[in-house]
Amino acid sequence: METTETGFMRYGISDEEGDKLVAEVIRYVLYKTHQNSGCPIKREELAQLVTKNYPNRSLPAIVFNKATTKLSTIFGYDMKELQRARPSSNNQARASQSSADSKSYIITSQLDPAVYRKHIEDTKKSHLTGLTFAVIGIINLAGGKVTEESLWHHLGRLGLAQDDERNADFGSTKQALETLVQQRYLQKDKSNGPEGLTLYYELAERGLQAAASNSFKECVTQMVMSEATTIELD
Repeated sequence: METTETGFMRYGISDEEGDKLVAEVIRYVLYKTHQNSGCPIKREELAQLVTKNYPNRSLPAIVFNKATTKLSTIFGYDMKELQRARPSSNNQARASQSSADSKSYIITSQLDPAVYRKHIEDTKKSHLTGLTFAVIGIINLAGGKVTEESLWHHLGRLGLAQDDERNADFGSTKQALETLVQQRYLQKDKSNGPEGLTLYYELAERGLQAAASNSFKECVTQMVMSEATTIELD
């Protein structure tokens, strides 16, 4: 009687070996996310954990799928695949075409926001969360794209100076903004114009997701209404 191979057997390895690969990917994702402050992890980086001893090209996909399921059911994390958005500038897009196609993963909590804030959220990093919200709000209200000069002008109104290297919360404010680029909330784009080279900031994948969320829209609406009320009172 013919038998059908199930699980990892169809890929030429035992289920025990496959489960070890899944566990290794999960450990690596959790460690790198903590170590790099939530920066995305490249797909090639994770694939190497699988293919270094098992050259089957189809194996990483099944390992990632099983790791995603376990991260959700056991740890309460959603592992999502990101694909870098291409910059709006044609010149920059051509220059970074290879990196634009690079896929990566992030994990986000599946807990209710109120539960996450009470039991999980690191209050020591709340200042960066606030900066993220402010920057996404500025760029979103500007139509999804803003010059570096304009962005720092608005951040200056919040008390953040571009050349501040000793900020009480961030240390280097310029590096704090660069962290949002590394975390894929923002992406930078250079454009040549009559006045020379201009640097723009746009919303990247995570920034676009945040801007589309109902909670973000509600907060922005409340801020706009509050600002309008203040103007009327003045």
